[in-house]
Amino acid sequence: MSREAVTPKGEKPPRTVVVSGGTNGMGRAVALGRAARGDTVIVLGSNREKGERLLNEAARLEVTGAIEFEQVDLSGIDDTRAVVRRIAARHDVLDALTLFANRQAPRRTVTGDGLEQVFAVYYLSRYLLSYELSPLLRRSRTPVIVNVAGVGTTKGRLHWDDLQLEDEYGMVTAQLQAARANDLLGARFAAQQDNPIPYVLYHPGFTRTGDLSPLRPALRVTLRVLAALAARPVERAVSPIHRFIDDPPRAPLSAIDRDKSLPLTLRTLDPHDADRLAQATRAILTAHDRAVPTTRDGAT
Repeated sequence: MSREAVTPKGEKPPRTVVVSGGTNGMGRAVALGRAARGDTVIVLGSNREKGERLLNEAARLEVTGAIEFEQVDLSGIDDTRAVVRRIAARHDVLDALTLFANRQAPRRTVTGDGLEQVFAVYYLSRYLLSYELSPLLRRSRTPVIVNVAGVGTTKGRLHWDDLQLEDEYGMVTAQLQAARANDLLGARFAAQQDNPIPYVLYHPGFTRTGDLSPLRPALRVTLRVLAALAARPVERAVSPIHRFIDDPPRAPLSAIDRDKSLPLTLRTLDPHDADRLAQATRAILTAHDRAVPTTRDGAT
């Protein structure tokens, strides 16, 4: 029996929502908020203890939906693909994919795949989840992808000759490059022919959230002071995300900076750059697949 068939007339059926980076900050707030609405929420996170705390909080709040926690290292290509397979094994349909996962790093860190860590987590995992979960999203009557990054910000750039920042690494440089890459990911995804999945690029602004533990102590103190003075509360920052899930935009691509719709003519959404990044990303994945052939179970 379909979900629509068991839903009272006039009420929206419960949704199935994936939240990457769902054990911290805004991702955690969205996961609990969707579960409170009766949705099934699949939370992706790297820390088992944080996942268990999230499940305990959901139980304490007696939410009506269900939260499933998937422990996964989203910096790994094979690990990200493996969690996609696990989701597909349990769910026939997804209604929403929300992308929050990020990892700040004061020093350049290389993943097991030989990629710069921020690029791998903040951009490449979102690329893989967007495209490889799209078959399940296409089965929904109201699908949507919400990519939470920095659309509307024009600082930063793609270092086309050094995407892994071997020569130009800096924590801010890496964050801005990955944010610009997510803008182009949204532009390219939305431009696919016969694409029924609206893609929302959403910039929540400075928000009282996020894991500051990887940062130097002095920087953590500074950010906490700034957050107390100027940051938006988490509840306000995630409110538009719930609207995107409940009533997805009709346009293939939306760019929202806080509460403001942005023109899709922004230079950070340039379609030629979007194609160029897509080609570079496919080359990275092809090189990985040739170097590390995998079985259907993801084992080498």
